[in-house]
Amino acid sequence: MVTLEDYGTFETAWCPGCGNFSILSAVKKALVGLGLKPHQVLLVSGIGQAAKAPHYIRANVFNGLHGRALPVATGAKLANPELTVIAESGDGCTYGEGGNHFLAAIRRNINLTLLVHNNQIYGLTKGQASPTTEEGRITKAQPQGVPSAPFNPLAVAVAMQAGFVARAFSGMADHLTDLIQQAVSHHGFSLIDILQPCISFNLVNTLAWYKKRCYALPDDYDPAQWEPAMKTAMEWGERIPVGVIYRNKRPSFEDHFPVLKQGPLVGRGVDQKKVKQILGSYA
Repeated sequence: MVTLEDYGTFETAWCPGCGNFSILSAVKKALVGLGLKPHQVLLVSGIGQAAKAPHYIRANVFNGLHGRALPVATGAKLANPELTVIAESGDGCTYGEGGNHFLAAIRRNINLTLLVHNNQIYGLTKGQASPTTEEGRITKAQPQGVPSAPFNPLAVAVAMQAGFVARAFSGMADHLTDLIQQAVSHHGFSLIDILQPCISFNLVNTLAWYKKRCYALPDDYDPAQWEPAMKTAMEWGERIPVGVIYRNKRPSFEDHFPVLKQGPLVGRGVDQKKVKQILGSYA
């Protein structure tokens, strides 16, 4: 039986009150609820405060370059499809430095889960605008106000018909845990954009600000309907919907590779004779 203790307890480098704490707790609870043992799980991250989250979980972990969590996660999943792979990083790392990888992962529909801690600011580097910061917001690095329109990751993901698109709020812990379990169980690419406060560098989008606006999608909402999902993904302001916004049953990236039907690449022996033949063909 898997327990929370199996995933460990570690001292963190986060500010008291940071939304990262509840996200970390929800990830652990979701994995335990799914009955996944730590050796069955790989967490991959890039750079940033959110990217430290995998440091505080006792499982397989790869902490790589800024914005490069998804390529590593993709390679690991292809090598071992039996591994539960979760990429976890912040809005700047994922939608800024890793923006093109985000688009490629949606197109491929690789069977992994992407958790984005979205606090609408770069926290590790002390408060410059991220891709999701609202236009006109004054920051330390943008004293005249942010000149660009914010990136809407959910609208982009729904427009590209990603496999599973959801928004969560770190202040709704049980709801977040349930969404993570649904995302991990989905066969294909899963995105959860998780709204969270940054108490040090975003003094506008606070916990109270989100609590006032976030509401769970009603039970009769149908995430299989694309056009209503686009409208829901665009809803932002005084009312912010959270839940599974869009879901479909596209074949995953791995489903297109017959070689993977024979089992994971990892652990297979190497046919040295065949390798020699291939190398010889280039001589």
